[in-house]
Amino acid sequence: MSESTSDYARYLSDLKIVLDNLPLEDTKRAADILFKAYQNDRTVFLFGNGGSAALASHLATVLAKGTHFPGPAALKTVRRLKAISLTDNVPMMTAWSNDLSYEFVFAGPLENFIRARDVAFGISSSGNSPNVLRALELARRVAATTIGLTGCGGGKMKNLLDCPIIVPSNHVQQVEDAHLVLAHLIFLDLKARIEASVSPSPARH
Repeated sequence: MSESTSDYARYLSDLKIVLDNLPLEDTKRAADILFKAYQNDRTVFLFGNGGSAALASHLATVLAKGTHFPGPAALKTVRRLKAISLTDNVPMMTAWSNDLSYEFVFAGPLENFIRARDVAFGISSSGNSPNVLRALELARRVAATTIGLTGCGGGKMKNLLDCPIIVPSNHVQQVEDAHLVLAHLIFLDLKARIEASVSPSPARH
């Protein structure tokens, strides 16, 4: 191995250790919560900053689109999972940031929509992003369920979460790498559950 690629190999080696120790039981609990939200026709709101904002948009997309089964006619009328990323409305985000402060960039819009038994899904590598904390505080006040992807020990965020998913690393980039893996695990689990629950029963002869 050349000296120029040794840092790459070290990064990947460290990342493998992180991936081998992901909190899979907590990840499954998150899928449990989301499946219950689906069954009760509740809405999932996702939010985060920077790379976490990108993941919030990505996860909202796969949850909403990837769990949609156009399929045969029997599946076209089944309930759809409602998933919305608060990071996707730039005019709304800038309005709250400009008129009040960036700390309210998620809590402000969220207040218009979130209800009891909805799900607030925060993403923060450090667990200490003030705007993510504000939104989770609001969610708890209205009796919504809170899920969080975080790392670095969970920060202040872990105490606001019904389901904390804490990546065992203090390396921000590796925490973000792991968050994408966890997001896909949650999605695939949820998709399989929804598909099983709505698939037509085999014809009896």
